[in-house]
Amino acid sequence: MTTQTTGAATGTPELDAPWRDTRLAPAERAAALVAVMTLEEKIAQLVGVWVGADASGGGVAPHQADLTQDVPPWDTLVQHGLGQLTRPFGTVPVDPVSGARSLAASQEQIMAASRFSIPAQVHEECLAGFAAWQATAYPVPLSWGASFDPELVAEMSRQIGTSMRAAGVHQGLAPVLDVTRDYRWGRTEETIGEDPYLVGTVGAAYVRGLEDAGVVATLKHFAGYSASRSGRNLAPASMGPRELGDVILPPFEMALRLGGARSVMHSYAEVDGVPAAADEGLLTALLRETWGFDGTVVADYFGVKFLETLHKVAAGPTEAAHLALRAGVDVELPTVDAYGPALVEAVRRGEVPEALVDRALDRVLTQKAELGLLDPGWQALPEDVDTLTLDDAERQDVALRLAREAVVLLTNQDSTLPLTPGARVALVGPLADQPMAMLGCYSFPAHVGVHHPDHAVGIDIPSARAALAEHHDVTYARGCDVSDPDRSGIAEAVERARDADVCVVAVGDRAGLFGRGTSGEGCDATDLRLPGVQAELVEAVLATGTPVVLLLLTGRPYALGHLADEAAAVVQAFFPGQLGGVALAEILTGAVSPSGRLPVSIPSDPGSQPGTYLSAPLGRRSSVSSVDPTPAFPFGHGLGYASISWGEAGVVGAEPGDRAVWPVDGEVTVEVTLENTGDVAGADVVQLYLHDHVAQVTRPVVRLVGYARVALEPGESRRVTFTVHADLTSFVGLAGHRVVEPGDVDLLVSRASDQVSTTIPLRLVGDERTVDHTRRLVTEVGVDAPGRGRP
Repeated sequence: MTTQTTGAATGTPELDAPWRDTRLAPAERAAALVAVMTLEEKIAQLVGVWVGADASGGGVAPHQADLTQDVPPWDTLVQHGLGQLTRPFGTVPVDPVSGARSLAASQEQIMAASRFSIPAQVHEECLAGFAAWQATAYPVPLSWGASFDPELVAEMSRQIGTSMRAAGVHQGLAPVLDVTRDYRWGRTEETIGEDPYLVGTVGAAYVRGLEDAGVVATLKHFAGYSASRSGRNLAPASMGPRELGDVILPPFEMALRLGGARSVMHSYAEVDGVPAAADEGLLTALLRETWGFDGTVVADYFGVKFLETLHKVAAGPTEAAHLALRAGVDVELPTVDAYGPALVEAVRRGEVPEALVDRALDRVLTQKAELGLLDPGWQALPEDVDTLTLDDAERQDVALRLAREAVVLLTNQDSTLPLTPGARVALVGPLADQPMAMLGCYSFPAHVGVHHPDHAVGIDIPSARAALAEHHDVTYARGCDVSDPDRSGIAEAVERARDADVCVVAVGDRAGLFGRGTSGEGCDATDLRLPGVQAELVEAVLATGTPVVLLLLTGRPYALGHLADEAAAVVQAFFPGQLGGVALAEILTGAVSPSGRLPVSIPSDPGSQPGTYLSAPLGRRSSVSSVDPTPAFPFGHGLGYASISWGEAGVVGAEPGDRAVWPVDGEVTVEVTLENTGDVAGADVVQLYLHDHVAQVTRPVVRLVGYARVALEPGESRRVTFTVHADLTSFVGLAGHRVVEPGDVDLLVSRASDQVSTTIPLRLVGDERTVDHTRRLVTEVGVDAPGRGRP
């Protein structure tokens, strides 16, 4: 943690300045500082600087090479102070201790160069762990969603935040709260899933963990980014107010209210022709004036410049800066461009109101005060820097536990899994012996390390082959590449399969950026077929007659068609992190019972337009279309090895079978008991869905309103309760505002979105209610302590 001592910072012109007074509120301290700053000093606090961005081996952000060519010298950049430092650990591989010392030296230079000796706020990526060399690489967000375990996700993010603070970092650019709308989008792997309730609850948990560690969480990408046409990155998004209000916005509301996030990043999206970076209605009217957000809004990388270069709504950088400041973008990232010297001159000429600059500055300095960066005696060098470690047994334990919970068993014909002890196992496929197959595109090795092939990876990442060899004698053949069309290795894979009792085929994605992978930012897909000739490899191995376990290591769901039907078992993992290989080996061999549930549906047809489970009746199979969009495996699906039975669910205090009364401003409590009747420990996920019989606008047939992950040892039972407020039934009605509407609804206690265990009929009674952002956002869940047998 950063040390703070008494006294004034070196170079401060006024030792007793009110902005140094820790007895004052952060907003008061910020206001005092704004009043004495020059225009140049003000605008310097509204930008980041990305040192080394022009030497990052091909770039890690859109148009990075083009937009970092003419950056002024360091001394010029910091002469009036500096708002943020961009990615000092996440640009090139740097030893953590050396990196922390170098960062501290940069902070000392920034403080010495400016009149007020204000340090920069430092930010880093942290979507799959602190994006730094030698830092633990955790599972990607789709795996968080598959775990249905917000508390474990919070434990992970708390570890990530603690690592960041120990290295001198103040802000993390995560979580991504975009709700998946089209699986072809390359950034699907960065999303938590296709359901706003799951995304919101898991995302809020991530925020809580990061903020508890003292790191500013940054909600991405506000808003509409994941709804781009045809799943193309940065493509326009066309949606109405109901999709925006009912699907896209709720996770951000939840993360702000329940998680306490202190920063929001605008998205690259243009919704109905308005880019988010220039959308005053979104960033000011909704976010601040309606929701009451008082933190900072930061630009997605080069997002202000893109108003000029990509969206064409600004004629030049000064107009782009004006649009962004007016909309409510406080900080330009990753480096100075539109908020530079030209903006200073435009303000002086009266073309841009200085009040917009002061408004953004006030927010930036208030946050710096909250972080202690304005405190007297603030020290740039973290404590115990020489013992700084970013990957250890404790962090790896959380990464492994999350990976275990995130693996989804899709099929298991004839109980092929777990593998029989002593069985001859062939392991084939392009990802069978590939450690990087475990990592998503925002993990440091995939995001930055691949540009430095002569540099050590920095962490131990067992491949599926290495991990499975700890349990079984394994023969191996690569078969083919992830995306290369070369088929010459398939014959060897077939021979390995023929000589085995069972063949595990590991196929899927290679994470990368901007076309360098098959999944990741800028790596969009035209359809949902497995990349390259991997399907041909699977076909050839299936033809041997040897039972096949299809192991999918992907960043999106792929349509498998008959391959899934013919495989003896199908296991889905979404980039499960550096210990993902270990988790997979444990599940394949039965050391751990799989318990993950799908956070996205897996489509049946690779060529059909993807559609999530959140569809109205006509979005599903119907007589008016020859296309059947029914997924092969629905949202929430997953199997396990444990035998867990469910009792009949019901409303507490109501007679079974009756349509219980539910006040439009009240609650109902639903309960169900689970029992492990077998001899294998495991976990199940109870999912609660809402079905609305008739509404004033079309509604999804079912949507998630609660869930509980329940672990059970053999012979144990647990009672699960869901207390659901009527606010959870609300939706954007005909008049454009959110309503709770009276009428008949069902609560569906389910094993998956299409697998109902008990239907509970209810009647919402009372007058139609209008609700707002202060409504109840989550269902209260209770899980009793385990008992023996049914209570």
